[in-house]
Amino acid sequence: MFTMRFDLRVPGMGPAEVADQYQAAIEMAEWAEDKGCVAVVVSEHHASPDGYLPAPLILAAAMAARTERVIIAVAAALLPLYDPVRLAEEMVVLDHISRGRVSYTFGLGYRAEEYDLFGIPYGDRGRIADEKLDALLAALDAAAVSTDRVRITPAPFSTPRPAVAWGGASVAAARRAGSRGLDLLGSGSAPGVEEAYRAAAEAAGSTSGQCRLPQPGVPLTVFVADDEDTGWNELGGYLMNDVLSYAEWNEDSRNVASLSYSKTAADLRAERGAHRIMTVPEAAEFVRTHVVLPLHPLCGGVPPAVAWPYLRRVVDDVLPAVAAPDASAD
Repeated sequence: MFTMRFDLRVPGMGPAEVADQYQAAIEMAEWAEDKGCVAVVVSEHHASPDGYLPAPLILAAAMAARTERVIIAVAAALLPLYDPVRLAEEMVVLDHISRGRVSYTFGLGYRAEEYDLFGIPYGDRGRIADEKLDALLAALDAAAVSTDRVRITPAPFSTPRPAVAWGGASVAAARRAGSRGLDLLGSGSAPGVEEAYRAAAEAAGSTSGQCRLPQPGVPLTVFVADDEDTGWNELGGYLMNDVLSYAEWNEDSRNVASLSYSKTAADLRAERGAHRIMTVPEAAEFVRTHVVLPLHPLCGGVPPAVAWPYLRRVVDDVLPAVAAPDASAD
């Protein structure tokens, strides 16, 4: 099985190439849903020079309209930048378009530029997040059960509401999720996060959520190549687009699982961290051990014509290898 993530970084590309990337993401979601893909993830950032996806719900809606079964995860959407009532309405509509297949992980974000773009005080982001999260959940819950005349409509397709989680790598994020009975999807493993989540959940009398932290040493962006050297020669520059951008945004963060501070593709390869290029046998063994292979087909602006063979290799070669009997057991 595999997942696919899309953030649509397209550094230096013109409008036609950007449009090709968006179309490819939608086509890949449609193509993959009956070939072992268990989830498609779309992310959000704003005011990014490389064009990072700013409107994940719109892309999720396009994907939902072209698919029937695959889960679509918006992760993470930057809640303080939204109007919570309007967002609840859009989530409910997308809940019906997808027939309940879209889930949401919300977060604060960590770039002052994004808050400046929306005219929202960056220093107040925690307080604003708390207020908007409560307003969002209240609007969704009222749509599901309230008979009040003034409420968002229609009622959600999902019962009782679309799945909502909180994302982050801080103790504050853990408390925000735990106190509301939401899952915490940790982007890192800062000291005290799991303990803070459990304490907040216990204080609120909640048993409905889970604290999910990344596994140490497990990659988050994988490509599968026939030959690892060829793969790094072809993809290394694109992976570095991703690495360098995130590193610039997170200069003071050292506990986020997806980050690398490598300066070259050779360093990134040697690091064997969040970004990996695997051979077919390596990828098959990874799936046997970890169940799900995390793909990022268009990472850093990989052109669709380059990306498709890597994606097809997972379906044509890796998954059959996983399913084949282990010859070494004879």
